[in-house]
Amino acid sequence: MKKVYDFSKGKRGAVIPTTGKTRITIYMDDMIVSRFKAQSEKTGKGYQTLINEALKAYLGLAEQPVTQDLVRKIVREELAAHG
Repeated sequence: MKKVYDFSKGKRGAVIPTTGKTRITIYMDDMIVSRFKAQSEKTGKGYQTLINEALKAYLGLAEQPVTQDLVRKIVREELAAHG
């Protein structure tokens, strides 16, 4: 080990930058955070992930789940296109 290390060219933050995500500071009501943390314990997902998913759903950016009706619609469309 060196006795002195030179950190003059060091940078703060993560060593590997994340793409597609931005770190922010946000103030939320305690009740909102508590509800998401409780949901987190039930689902096993992190509460921040749940908040992100809720915001995506609110903005209409969430992926729609694959349902039986959706599969039927896709199959009908494909059969009509090829038949």
